Amino acid sequence: MEPILVTGATGAQGGAVTRALLARGHRVRALTRTPDSAAAQELRQLGADVAQGDFDDPASLRAALDGVRAVFAVTTPFGSDTDTEVRHGTALVDAARNVDHIVFTSASNADRSTGIPHFDSKQRIEEHLVAAGPRWTILGPAAFVDDKFGEWTLQGLREGTLHLPLPSDRALHLIAVRDIADVAVLALEQPDRFAGRRLDLAGEALTPTGMADALTAAIGHPIRHHCPPLEAVARYSTDLAAMFRYFSEVGTDIDLHRLHADLPEITWHRYADFVRDLPWPDLLRTA
Repeated sequence: MEPILVTGATGAQGGAVTRALLARGHRVRALTRTPDSAAAQELRQLGADVAQGDFDDPASLRAALDGVRAVFAVTTPFGSDTDTEVRHGTALVDAARNVDHIVFTSASNADRSTGIPHFDSKQRIEEHLVAAGPRWTILGPAAFVDDKFGEWTLQGLREGTLHLPLPSDRALHLIAVRDIADVAVLALEQPDRFAGRRLDLAGEALTPTGMADALTAAIGHPIRHHCPPLEAVARYSTDLAAMFRYFSEVGTDIDLHRLHADLPEITWHRYADFVRDLPWPDLLRTA
């Protein structure tokens, strides 16, 4: 069986896809810049072939792609910038022109010139992928459930407040990373079904008030929503401020009923289920 190359294999999406593929008996070549890291070692122990690769090193990409039948591709500007993300994404596509199928994970609505920098960079990669020639599938995940509990959020929750720069009644499409992985695996296993398709993905749409209610039930003390001004967000990141402005003023328009009917194999995970299972006593403990 020819392997599947997974990029960003030590990250959230790539790691989830690697684990899901291995669990279903696929050979996986996990691409990472840091093959000696603890995360890479864990993938080896699960059965992945870990390959060192750098998007700025064409030779390493060619070596990693040798003999693979399909690629799961993920890119990010965080830690670099959007121009670097585009350069990396197009370099990967160009190196992978001879593979049978590329599944690229982008962002919901990223094909619509949103004005959000890290969405528009993905749009440029999408356009290059479509024009390049290999069989392709593009997944557009909505906002991640999994990455919403950094220290800034936890500090607010310790004080009884969910800080989220959206109006309290503005529904936000959400998805768990494990669901993105399951859709990606389905597309990699059934290329004829998914080739040439772009799918925006979400498990549900939930307002910040709904999130606060779910957190109240999970944590055991009242949580209220507070909408910080976008000017404050922009002082931290103009990119994220642009994203939340878009979510507030335009929003994503994923047809959840149609999507879920089209993908009956997927068990969609809900925000309330995710937060219920988090180790809140440890997360909320102060140093």
